[in-house]
Amino acid sequence: MHSYGIKTASRDHLEEARAVMLDTVHRDFGTGYVPRWHGDIIDPERFYLAPPRHTLLVAVDERDGAVAATAALDARGPTHPPSPRWLAGRYPSGETAQLRRVYVRPEHRRRGLARRLVAELVAFAKADGGYRSVYLHTYPHSPGAMDLWRSLGTVVCDERDEVSGGGSGIVHFEIPMR
Repeated sequence: MHSYGIKTASRDHLEEARAVMLDTVHRDFGTGYVPRWHGDIIDPERFYLAPPRHTLLVAVDERDGAVAATAALDARGPTHPPSPRWLAGRYPSGETAQLRRVYVRPEHRRRGLARRLVAELVAFAKADGGYRSVYLHTYPHSPGAMDLWRSLGTVVCDERDEVSGGGSGIVHFEIPMR
């Protein structure tokens, strides 16, 4: 049985965390690296370690010290475009804790890592005191994503049904700040 430690990422974790993220966008999303969407993956220190209201967490396999999963939070709300205008207005930057890069390597899935990471991110958002909501978006075809996010939050917009032409096919969620 694997045991994992959830840690705030340090510079020492960044290379492995970046590999988890890049592998995910290639394998699970099929997009590969797209600079306008994935700039934070290339420079996670600037996006998540440096700003005080942002964070990057890693799940570390205690057997070998390898990064098995990642999860990040920042204060940037969704933008219009590509998100619907009303959604960007509902989740403004500075007041919205956006969850990002909740990725688990396939061989470590189904062990509760994403759920543990999200719980830590929500606790971080609450402790900050300046966030009024926790938001995220996901692709419905991402393995396990819809079941996880539905168990943790509420769909606020399913672009496939609510946006003309299906929008970007993204599903937007709000996670309660309990």
